Amino acid sequence: MRVKFQAPLLAAIAGYVDTLGFVALFGLFTVHVTGNFILIGAEVAGKGSGIALKLAAFPAFVAGVAFAKLIAVMLSGLPRATLERTLLALQAAFLCVFLAAGLAALPITSSDSWHVMLCGVCGAFAMAIQNALPRLVATPGVPTTVMTGNVTQAVLDMIQVFIERDPIQRAAVRARIAATLTPVGGFAIGSIAGALAFASLSFWALAVPVVLLVGLAFSVPATAAQA
Repeated sequence: MRVKFQAPLLAAIAGYVDTLGFVALFGLFTVHVTGNFILIGAEVAGKGSGIALKLAAFPAFVAGVAFAKLIAVMLSGLPRATLERTLLALQAAFLCVFLAAGLAALPITSSDSWHVMLCGVCGAFAMAIQNALPRLVATPGVPTTVMTGNVTQAVLDMIQVFIERDPIQRAAVRARIAATLTPVGGFAIGSIAGALAFASLSFWALAVPVVLLVGLAFSVPATAAQA
């Protein structure tokens, strides 16, 4: 059985790193590309900053997903737990690179600095691995990196609870609401923690998700099915 709190912990990590990157790197989203597209549009309209940084993050994100897929291909035939542990460990490793790149970029004064660009690229690459992980290891549950779909599903289910007449179905919907909102809560807590931690610790704050990811990697059960 997978560690009980894996989904909310991964969601907290996503919120933590995304907010830290946003605060530290001129509004860069490291966890997903949608926000960066919007910010690029704002920059084109003269209402933003750091367009080159946002543009660089997109191919880095794509490369991170492709890298995760190649790892999955290399480990095909091995227990699924091996792939899951490997991807979690690799995400932790690239977050360490993000940490080192961030410290090397200090003080951050320009979004066009190559040190800052490298920092953003490392962050996007690392978090792309988390985006790819559930698709590659078929992890059950809800997404841990993008909360829009989770909130939408939770609202739909809340309405369903009121109109559902079958008590068994109603109980199932309530269980789904709890499973959906738990990662949303984790993401929210992680987002607040990421901002506060960066204010106090600068890029050293990234040591927190690194430790959590290593712990999650060790918690993956060894009896998972074949990939």
